[in-house]
Amino acid sequence: MNNLKIGYSECNVNPPLGYPLHGYYMERFGTGFINDLMAGAIAVSDGEKTVLILSVDNGGFKQTVIRKLKNSVSSAIGVEEDGIFISATHSHTAPSTFYPEFFDVSDENINAYIDFLAEKLCEISALAIEDLCPAKAGYGIGYAPDRISYIRRYRMKDGTTCTCPPINDPNIDRPIGELDRRVNVLRFKRDVKEDVVILNYGIHADTVNGDAYCSDWVGFCRDTVARALEGAKCVCIMGAQGDVGSTNVHPIPGDMNDTEISFDNEMKSVGMARFVGRALAGVVLQVFDKVAFFDAESISFIEEEFPVRMNVPKKEDLPLARKYKELYESGRSDEIPYTGMELTTVVAEALRICKMENDPEYSVLNISALRIGDVGLVTVPGEPFTEIGVEIKKCEGYGLILPCAITNGYEGYFPAQSAFAEGGYEARTSPYKEDISNRIIVAAKKVLSSL
Repeated sequence: MNNLKIGYSECNVNPPLGYPLHGYYMERFGTGFINDLMAGAIAVSDGEKTVLILSVDNGGFKQTVIRKLKNSVSSAIGVEEDGIFISATHSHTAPSTFYPEFFDVSDENINAYIDFLAEKLCEISALAIEDLCPAKAGYGIGYAPDRISYIRRYRMKDGTTCTCPPINDPNIDRPIGELDRRVNVLRFKRDVKEDVVILNYGIHADTVNGDAYCSDWVGFCRDTVARALEGAKCVCIMGAQGDVGSTNVHPIPGDMNDTEISFDNEMKSVGMARFVGRALAGVVLQVFDKVAFFDAESISFIEEEFPVRMNVPKKEDLPLARKYKELYESGRSDEIPYTGMELTTVVAEALRICKMENDPEYSVLNISALRIGDVGLVTVPGEPFTEIGVEIKKCEGYGLILPCAITNGYEGYFPAQSAFAEGGYEARTSPYKEDISNRIIVAAKKVLSSL
């Protein structure tokens, strides 16, 4: 028996000009728009229970902000907080809802934008529930084409590990890790309204830089799907992408490039965002008509907490970290003996060490899961490495599992255990001990199995 009903609504969540952008450890304030920033709401009901899957073009939300947003939606709409899943696309040209204390950003402005988001999420959640109609769910797995995603951590010839090294750097030896090119596609075929599709793939939404607001590859993907599939709505939820980017560090001259309009040898550009978004939309088009439909008699969901060990700094690490922090904050980064991504890494590591000086040895993270018939969605409140997503997908009892990164929280990087010995940006800036990957995998499989 199939009792599934699906509703959808969306709106733009454009901030005012001058609002801070996410990422890069530098002050950036929006000066214009490349395209609109959007929030989409999918309401899923079995006639008795209703859940909401919300996707927002944003850098990410701390768990404290997630609690506020969930409470606002739950109070306004009546859906249980545990049945609300809020995912950020993690665009690096979207707003930030948290900023380091040493950047000149007003708490009043940040809180005003969070309040604005809460209002908008309440509105589209209500409209999505009003839009509920009978639907059939189907899933399929496609494969990302070549040249859109790359493991971004590299073993260098001098034995070091570098994240996002310069293009054609002669010191590059090999990437560390393997891509998971599987693209999860969950299709809701509605009886009398346009279809709704969830695309779940692990790649950073960091293909555009600069100071203009942009939804990155996600917006181009959504738009392409809608144009190609008679108005179908597409929601992009990040998969395990902590170690995956879009930059090819060894571009081949002339290969898949126009000689006059080339973006493959640039770190970031609107052209790259468009290319990645359209390529992933193409995967949706390939899978769309061949999904395996299934009956969903009921839906179920759960949210739990699990403890994690924190990487509290050693006393001997504090003096150098304080020195680098002071140089960075005073605008004297040129006195730190590193350049490029290595400079970003040591600065970010120093900021982490200073921030965590008096932190406890343990903290708590939230993890949620949703079961729709044969399909499971499980949240990870941050940026997990590819192999974490691969392991979560092995949980038995499901036809398809969608690891949903940067969902119901953004609490930093979750590297693979081996990365802590290897080094690199993600491991050196992660606030967690080296067993974090195993703790997430165990917690994810636990909540999935409980459903």
